[in-house]
Amino acid sequence: MTRASVTLYECLHGSADCRAKRQGHGIIAGMARASVTLYGIPNCDTVKKARAWLAEHEVAVRFHDFKKAGVPAEHLRRWIDAVGWERLLNRQGTTWRQLDAATQAGVHDAASAAALLQAHASAIRRPVVEWDAGQPAITVGFAPADWLARLKG
Repeated sequence: MTRASVTLYECLHGSADCRAKRQGHGIIAGMARASVTLYGIPNCDTVKKARAWLAEHEVAVRFHDFKKAGVPAEHLRRWIDAVGWERLLNRQGTTWRQLDAATQAGVHDAASAAALLQAHASAIRRPVVEWDAGQPAITVGFAPADWLARLKG
C-alpha cells in the first residue's frame, strides 16, 4: 500500500497495514492538518506543554506572543464573549497577585476585566487557542483530552 493509497478509514481504525499512520501523514480522526492560533507567553510552562502537544499531534500552530505583540482588543472582546471574563482572568498567577487590592477589587464585570487584561496581558489565563478547523472555537488553558476530541471532530 502506498502513502497515496491509504484511505482515511484505514488510518482512523488503526489497521495493521496503515503504514501512512506510522509515517506521520498528518490525518487525525477525520481532519487533514488542523491549524490553530495559540496566544500566550513563550516562557510560560503551560504554553510550552501546549505547544509540544500540538507539535506531537501535527497541528499547524501560529503563535502570538503577548509580550511582544500585545493583545488585540478585538480578540480580547471575542474571547470574553466566548469563554467569559471570569475564565479568561488568571487570578492565581503572579501578575494578579502583584496587583494592589484596589485594582483587583475594580475587576467586577467584562468591561473592567477587559481593561485590566489589555493593560496586563500576563493576567490572561494561558494558552488561549483559536481553533480554525472543524467547529471554530476558542479555548483557554491546556486540556489534552478536550483538544484531542476537537481534533477528532
